[in-house]
Amino acid sequence: MILMPKESAKLIDFCSKDVSVEEEGIKNLAYAVFEALNDRKISVNNFSQCQFHPSPDDLKAVDWIFVLDTLNYSFWSKTNCPKWTVNGQTGYFALCAAIKRAVDEGKPIVDPKYYSQITRSEAEHIFRGDTETSIPLLDERVKSLRDAGKVLLEKYQGTFTNCVKSCSRSAEKLLKCIVEEFESYRDEADYRIHKVSFYKRAQILIGDIWACFKGQGIGEFEDIDCITMFADYRIPQVLLHFGAIRYSNTLLSRLQSDIELENGSEDEIEIRGCSIEVIERVKDEVRTLIGRYPNLALKKSDINAILIDHFLWDYRREHAAELESIPFHKTRCIYY
Repeated sequence: MILMPKESAKLIDFCSKDVSVEEEGIKNLAYAVFEALNDRKISVNNFSQCQFHPSPDDLKAVDWIFVLDTLNYSFWSKTNCPKWTVNGQTGYFALCAAIKRAVDEGKPIVDPKYYSQITRSEAEHIFRGDTETSIPLLDERVKSLRDAGKVLLEKYQGTFTNCVKSCSRSAEKLLKCIVEEFESYRDEADYRIHKVSFYKRAQILIGDIWACFKGQGIGEFEDIDCITMFADYRIPQVLLHFGAIRYSNTLLSRLQSDIELENGSEDEIEIRGCSIEVIERVKDEVRTLIGRYPNLALKKSDINAILIDHFLWDYRREHAAELESIPFHKTRCIYY
């Protein structure tokens, strides 16, 4: 049996030997989240602030988001190597810029009829950078697109919207459907004697649809709280900064030496699993704070793991220079 992300995180936290969850840091982070929520810096409305995200009014918004998250992985560059950039953007936003540029150039990049048969040279052109530096894992991205496109054409009449609708406003049903139907989203690992899961991209796909449509219409999920944070390589950097997680000297030394971690290795699993567990505890702590201050007109449903993840991701970008000295784990894979 494969444990779902929340259960996986609890198990990993319990067994972890090189990553520990720190209660004091959780309280500090929860208070920062609580303040940001009260100041309206945390809001479901913030998704649309990115110029490259589709508008909910776009008839193809769901399929656009599906393509983005089918490709949303592995943007980090090796130390002292140039980054892949598109229109001056790096990382995920470079991907967004490349997709938007392709749409503007008339390429049907959000149509599975096109990308289910995309060639390597077409993908190379679509994801061309500002310099000679190419997007990492191009061949894997071509495979991700082709495989996903074929499933949509064969089972969902060529649109991910039908996949969402088939799950009757249940985020959990949709999550299970995505990882069952689309191979590249099957973010699972063996840990000790257990089969664990993180489902980073599958969960971010649901979170992005929820956020794009502000929890309404096609973006309405009655059980959105079952979605956890999106376990990647950047959020743990912020969690270390807040003291919400701590690495053993052995692990810290490995990361400071710039050693890449294998996907599925014990260290990598512990970092990702403990990150999910931290955010679950932060969410509970924030909800406790909301209950303590009823005059602030905040509801417990105003916060969830998705919004905390958005806040931390933005925090990392805003404080990039300050966080530069904190090492992040580097794992080259298609899952994040």
